[in-house]
Amino acid sequence: MAEVKSPMAGTIFELIAAVGDAVEEGDELVILESMKMEIPVEAPDAGTVSELHVAQGDQVQEGDVLVTLSE
Repeated sequence: MAEVKSPMAGTIFELIAAVGDAVEEGDELVILESMKMEIPVEAPDAGTVSELHVAQGDQVQEGDVLVTLSE
């Protein structure tokens, strides 16, 4: 299992992936808004989205777990 963490503090602008989605390395999972910029958070490896830990509009801090991927 891989935990995808927030690279910076911000707001969850959009959830692209859903639980059960198969993703490839580099696929966008979440769009984070920080300092009026939209930052895509990508899958570090291929896998299946097993858990979403955030919802649209949530405030997150750097290092917060956003998504859990299973192999």
